[in-house]
Amino acid sequence: MPSFAANLTFLFTELPFMERFKAAKQAGFDAVEVLSPYDASAQEMRHELIRHDLSFVLMNVPPPNYTGGDRGFAAVPGLEDRFRRDFDRAMRFADILKPRVIHIMAGKAEGAEARATYIANLKWAAARAPKRRLTIEPINPTDMPGYFLNDFDQAADILDAVAAPNLHLQFDAYHAQMLTGDVAGAWAKHGHRAAHVQFADAPGRGGPGSGKIDLEGFFATLDADGYEGYASAEYTPQAETRETLGWLPR
Repeated sequence: MPSFAANLTFLFTELPFMERFKAAKQAGFDAVEVLSPYDASAQEMRHELIRHDLSFVLMNVPPPNYTGGDRGFAAVPGLEDRFRRDFDRAMRFADILKPRVIHIMAGKAEGAEARATYIANLKWAAARAPKRRLTIEPINPTDMPGYFLNDFDQAADILDAVAAPNLHLQFDAYHAQMLTGDVAGAWAKHGHRAAHVQFADAPGRGGPGSGKIDLEGFFATLDADGYEGYASAEYTPQAETRETLGWLPR
């Protein structure tokens, strides 16, 4: 089985945020991720990570837009200066939290100008943070209508255009199922680009066994293909989180 991480934005939400680190460790996880850690103290989160011997595997950039609007804007023409300013602000959190992977969100946009903006911003970010492992993730339009990056072939094209050694694919089995209906096929075609994996069952974004994806088979494929990153549980529990962890090897 791959190394599993708990997404604390989705899991253990029955607990106050800072208590989720301990709960994840007690449940059997050795790693966690937080999509948007900017509302909490980075130093306090780092303390919880060290205290419970947890690796921190992923965070998203940019920080949330507190003035309204969409969170991601790397592909939005006209917001290049804001993207770069907020990317630098996020890196200050990353300096403390030390994530294994940083996901750059594209935002809502379309067309050739958005593609050019996205590529330029990704090239800038990859050069700005050459020691960081950065990712982009296709997201299905049912969950996020209008999101620019909504296709795995499109993601491969963007990665080839940027051609940065520290920019990789983030492969989410849930989004792969929603986008293609064929998680195994999407992985076979694009998995070699992946630096990070997330999963939930589909439809419904519930835990393993709640939908149609053969996640057990997917995990076996990750092992067979020599995938060395983490597979992060990013699903919505339909009960208290611990009651949904029958899939997690002990």
